[in-house]
Amino acid sequence: MATQTLPYVVPSPQIVPAEPITQLELELFLSLRNKLANLEKQVAVEETALRCRIEAGATVDPGVHVAELKEHSRRNVAWKAVVVRLAVRLKMDGEAYCDRVLAATKPTKTFSLEVH
Repeated sequence: MATQTLPYVVPSPQIVPAEPITQLELELFLSLRNKLANLEKQVAVEETALRCRIEAGATVDPGVHVAELKEHSRRNVAWKAVVVRLAVRLKMDGEAYCDRVLAATKPTKTFSLEVH
C-alpha cells in the first residue's frame, strides 16, 4: 500500500501598507515627551523641598493627605555562602564567623518620601 502526498500551498497573508506617520503626530509626540521631562523635573524639585522641610522638623497640616519619611535599611549578605565554605576550609565555624561579621556590619539606610 503506497502513500501519496499531496502538495499544499500556504497562502501568503495580504500585506496592507501602513498608514503614513504625519508631521503632526511627530510634533505631538515630541511635545508630550518634553512635557513629561519638565514634569519629572518639577516633581523632583518639589520632592526634594518637601523632604528637606520634613527633615528640618516641619509638621504636616491635618487632613486627607499624609507626608512622611520612610526609612529602609538592609544588609547585603550575598557573600555568606562563599565565606562559610572558606571558613570551613580554614577549619573555622563558618556560621559563627558570618554571624560575627553580620553583627559588625552597619546596615545601609535609605529614606523615601511617601505622600498619600
